[in-house]
Amino acid sequence: MALEEAALAPAHGDVPIGAVVVVDGEVVARRHNERERQGDPTAHAELLAIRDAAATGADGWRLTGATVVVTVEPCPMCAGALLAARVARVVFGAPDPKAGACGSLYNLCVDPRLHHEVAVTAGVRAAEAAALLDEFFTGLRRPD
Repeated sequence: MALEEAALAPAHGDVPIGAVVVVDGEVVARRHNERERQGDPTAHAELLAIRDAAATGADGWRLTGATVVVTVEPCPMCAGALLAARVARVVFGAPDPKAGACGSLYNLCVDPRLHHEVAVTAGVRAAEAAALLDEFFTGLRRPD
């Protein structure tokens, strides 16, 4: 589902990243990047999905027990949001060596100095997520 969401983003000029929030085996939110569409630098797939999930949650803003599945390793802003929302687990596809905050560049989700830790599972369907990114950025570099 996260890959399906990611594939929607290029239609409005956004980088193909998708996120899904699962609570008790049920999908409660799914979104894709909308920075260009909304003109908002914080409109990352993870943040949008977390906001939607929190709005439907019985525990208010706390997403205790939730798993967030995202196609690309979360950046520091998104990793911070995972921590703030008390998400239990993040599963991601492609690593982000330039901005990844779940193991590549930083490791915010499992820093014991912070108030909460998020379990991290990396590399799930990474090749498919990376292919979406490659296709998008190759398309941007093509001369018209």
